Amino acid sequence: MYAVIFRAVMKDPDSEYFETANRLRRLARENYGCLDFIATSEGDLEISVSYWKTLEHIFRWKQDKEHLEAQQRGRSKWYHSCQVQVVEILRDYECAMNCE
Repeated sequence: MYAVIFRAVMKDPDSEYFETANRLRRLARENYGCLDFIATSEGDLEISVSYWKTLEHIFRWKQDKEHLEAQQRGRSKWYHSCQVQVVEILRDYECAMNCE
């Protein structure tokens, strides 16, 4: 399994940004095999992590026309800067609340 970590320093996000982000997350899950998508923000920093079964799924998602257009708008309108990391998950386990 793989994860894509996206970090961005935001400008002022508008309603178009949030609508686009929600639509793209749905599209990634429904059409490109995204297993999960988690995002959070603090101040002007946004971090999202998406989980994928294969690198091929990630590559196909990266080439999606709507995704490419949103990336361009992000660079020109929504982000001061951004960074993407693709990582392989070597271990994945859950821990109960009283886990030591």
